Amino acid sequence: MADERSGRTKVLLVDDHQVVRRGLRTFLEIQEDIEVVGEAADGEAGVARAEELRPDVILMDIKMPGLDGIDALKRLRELGNPARVLIVVTSFTEQRTVVPALRAGAAGYVYKDIDPDALAAAIRSVRAGHVLLQPEVAVALLTPDDQPPAPTRGSTLTEREREVLGLIADGRSNREIARALVLSEKTVKTHVSNILMKLDLADRTQAALWAVRTGNATD
Repeated sequence: MADERSGRTKVLLVDDHQVVRRGLRTFLEIQEDIEVVGEAADGEAGVARAEELRPDVILMDIKMPGLDGIDALKRLRELGNPARVLIVVTSFTEQRTVVPALRAGAAGYVYKDIDPDALAAAIRSVRAGHVLLQPEVAVALLTPDDQPPAPTRGSTLTEREREVLGLIADGRSNREIARALVLSEKTVKTHVSNILMKLDLADRTQAALWAVRTGNATD
């Protein structure tokens, strides 16, 4: 993970287009707090490099030969790799692939034509534990066939858990939630665990999607 002495965020680039990787590297290498530790041209190689290099953040293309970005992400989660993965999409038409990516554990998504400074900010944000999720896009993408799982029958959230859920949907980290609700981080972690259990969800990204879809997100 990140070098505790320098605080630099280690980034792995996974894209089958060399020109894209080169452009990303050129920009990111001028950021004082970001270090590109490696590259890979397909999903298989990306998983291998992620296991070898243990980056903090992975910029992962979706469409790649062989193992695509979503399957590579699933493989990383099966291996227990803690890297935060930002899925890279080319256009609005690819947004249908974003929901499966989020369900697989992605920390969010960015466009390939994203402003360089915005990309650096996105990398810092997901490393800090935030989820890059545009609520209006999530709602538009959720159809009856690909909604996040519904709450387990008979389960209910407490008022405090609903407050925590709303802040998760707002992209807040546990530390920020603790500060906002005047709680300890340990208590927040307990609330998050209870929320995921009650709603039968795998992670906080799914919880954010569920909150947006059911109107439990903050305004």
